[in-house]
Amino acid sequence: MYFTTLFIHSWLRWVVLILAIWVIIRSLSAWLGKKDYLASDNRLAIFFIAFMHLQLVIGLILYFVYSPMGLAAFQQGMGSVMKNGAVRYWAVEHIFTMVVAVVLAQIGRTRSKRAVNPIAKHKNLAIFTILALLLILSRIPWETARLFRLS
Repeated sequence: MYFTTLFIHSWLRWVVLILAIWVIIRSLSAWLGKKDYLASDNRLAIFFIAFMHLQLVIGLILYFVYSPMGLAAFQQGMGSVMKNGAVRYWAVEHIFTMVVAVVLAQIGRTRSKRAVNPIAKHKNLAIFTILALLLILSRIPWETARLFRLS
């Protein structure tokens, strides 16, 4: 079950990244072009947030149920986890940064939804999605992750 969940988590990251880039391009273009906030902009933001939350849930399942790194972190204790760079990355840095990225994306979506002015809607969505994307990109394990994980 670990490899199936990891496979889904690995492939789903591409959906999240593509949606984030799409949201950023559309919201920046509309913000700077002073365009209306359309129903399609709202749907795109909803899809992005939905996939962010799905990716987070799958990641949490990996961390707390299946991952050897997550289980090792609980068994070793935080003192030894923080001394081992590889374990610290998975047990602390990756998960913490991704949770913050999801929170930032959700804040952007919520602020965008509550804003009255269409320009403010696009601005909130653009800024918070850019921040979330930067955090995501900083914690994807590029050096060890294959383009598409098959197992």
